[in-house]
Amino acid sequence: METLTCSPIGVLRTPHADLKDMPIQPSGARGVEGTAEIDPAFAAGLQDLAGFSHLILLYHFHRAPAPALLVRPFLDTAERGVFATRAPCRPNPIGLSVVRLLGVEGNILRLADVDMLDNSPLLDIKPFVPAFDAPAGCRTGWLEGRNGDECRSDERFVDPEKWG
Repeated sequence: METLTCSPIGVLRTPHADLKDMPIQPSGARGVEGTAEIDPAFAAGLQDLAGFSHLILLYHFHRAPAPALLVRPFLDTAERGVFATRAPCRPNPIGLSVVRLLGVEGNILRLADVDMLDNSPLLDIKPFVPAFDAPAGCRTGWLEGRNGDECRSDERFVDPEKWG
């Protein structure tokens, strides 16, 4: 397969400086504020973003453990295929979070519900549009009936041997 190259458009600033005990989804980080510092070269691309309440952020899991194809995800004890989870130990360690946009100040986005690690390289920003991004009739596979609102990271974030 072809190799892809990606360059960050900015950096995420959050209060989560340590992998231990950080929230693993935005629902577990309700009210936690942070910022996205966008490279000034890309600031013009922020035009019209302030009209959206939520954003999809794509970022690099810059401190993720080595890739694993089978993992024990945070919300389960059974081993699952990594692509059926949101575990950070992926072949391409790319994170995705839906966060609230509090404001745009020049090249700085003020955000809420941030679950990502401080200094995560930001790869892309997309507006969250419910009509496009929240289709009706979704199934959630092995996650059916589970509530991840309070889910925090554990030793798996820091010890790759714990994923399997």
